[in-house]
Amino acid sequence: MQPIHGEGYVADLIRHLCRNPHETEWLEFKESNARPDQIGVTVSALANGAALADRRVAYMVWGIADIDQTIVGTSFRPGETRVGNEEFKPWLNRSLNPTTGLRFHETAIDGKPVVVLEVERASHRPVAFKGTGFVRIGSTNRKLKDHPEEERRLWEVLNRSRFEEGIALDGLVSDDLWALLDVEAYFNLLERPRPFNVETNLEYLERDQIVRPDATGRWEVTNAGALLFAKDLAPFSRLREKSVRIIQYGNSSRLHTRRELEFSRGYASAFHEMVRFIMALLPADEVVEGGLRRSVLMYPEIAVRELLANMLVHQDFSVTGARPMVEIFERWVEFTNPGKPLVDTHRFVDMPPRTRNAGLASLMRRFGICEEQGSGIDKVIDAIESHLLPAPRFDNPGPFTKVTLFGPRKWSDMTSDDRVWACYLHASLRYLAAQPVNNQSVRERFGLGPSDGARVSKLLRDAVENGLLCIRDPGTGYRTRSYLPWWAANGNGAFPVPG
Repeated sequence: MQPIHGEGYVADLIRHLCRNPHETEWLEFKESNARPDQIGVTVSALANGAALADRRVAYMVWGIADIDQTIVGTSFRPGETRVGNEEFKPWLNRSLNPTTGLRFHETAIDGKPVVVLEVERASHRPVAFKGTGFVRIGSTNRKLKDHPEEERRLWEVLNRSRFEEGIALDGLVSDDLWALLDVEAYFNLLERPRPFNVETNLEYLERDQIVRPDATGRWEVTNAGALLFAKDLAPFSRLREKSVRIIQYGNSSRLHTRRELEFSRGYASAFHEMVRFIMALLPADEVVEGGLRRSVLMYPEIAVRELLANMLVHQDFSVTGARPMVEIFERWVEFTNPGKPLVDTHRFVDMPPRTRNAGLASLMRRFGICEEQGSGIDKVIDAIESHLLPAPRFDNPGPFTKVTLFGPRKWSDMTSDDRVWACYLHASLRYLAAQPVNNQSVRERFGLGPSDGARVSKLLRDAVENGLLCIRDPGTGYRTRSYLPWWAANGNGAFPVPG
């Protein structure tokens, strides 16, 4: 779906660009040069050049004389151009790594055809064409590796850039914003009535960096704004693959999909609907109370809510071709997001949180979707323990982070590793709450009675031998002994992370 700009946007943009006296590191004029490889090289150079020049977008314009910026017209038609048997546009996207946002616009000015290509700036690493990065030196494209000073500066810029501040779509008038963004949901989450006048609406959205005025006096939607409040992510070409997919399987295999839904709306506006949808798909157990049967959901809602929010906030948006997913199996649920965790999975409970997307997380907290920093996983583990469920698993399969919730299991059905891991998380949570960890607390965590003290003592010994727990007071007897998570055994966490 091609986004719709305000009327006259392309013509206004071209006239604005033609006021530049010459080509720059973010602007290239051409007449009818349509050689695909040369275009690819220029796109790479423009994307990197825009980052160096602190421009959000670079431009390549066909139909303009580069000597005096007069409009001469062009015969280039991107939609009709092919590279071998492949259409030009997908070929160009495939040849760039990482893929940058590209938008072609075609119009006629004074009866002369003009084509504009908008190129989004490099965001997290230099944009390369067929494996080689390029940069603009003046108005000339050069290999990035041949200019080490420019390469160093570019990496410095990219390391400072924040994804949320990037531009998802620009050149918009206010009516376009109302069509693209769920502004009603924004004010509902703020618990405020929506103002009647346009200026106040825009003032609120601009304050929260949902939208910004652009260089032409129109408006641009930030990546954070689109991700949180898009009515549909499809018009935002670089973000459409970041929609949330929720899948329910018929059993313990991915071979049999029972139900699947993709939420293509913004995370904030659709969050509560996503939670309700997940909860409706979760398996339930029947219990009998007072002679009456009733269904009890297998997983606590607070755990689902917190993991869904974490999955959205902590994803790595530079990982292409991947989206956040919730997969519901017969006896477990997986929450998976693109991106390696920034904190070791053994330290999710105690370490101060780190996120690639601080701006996104801040807005999600402001709208009441995320908890205060660092409390989300604690709430998950506390809820899981209250329901006497197996401990959640935190995994890092390739460039992803995965959290798995498990349905009820008897002690006898758990593996030794399952029990030890649950014991470690229990100790971590209680240490942070200044509560003791001992045989009694561990028995209560698993729903066991005093007669199970011996098997719990063995579990605690196993946890110590595995390096996950340490004995707080080694000189005391087994009955009065208490324990610490390994990282709390001294003041600086000198114990090595268990393998």
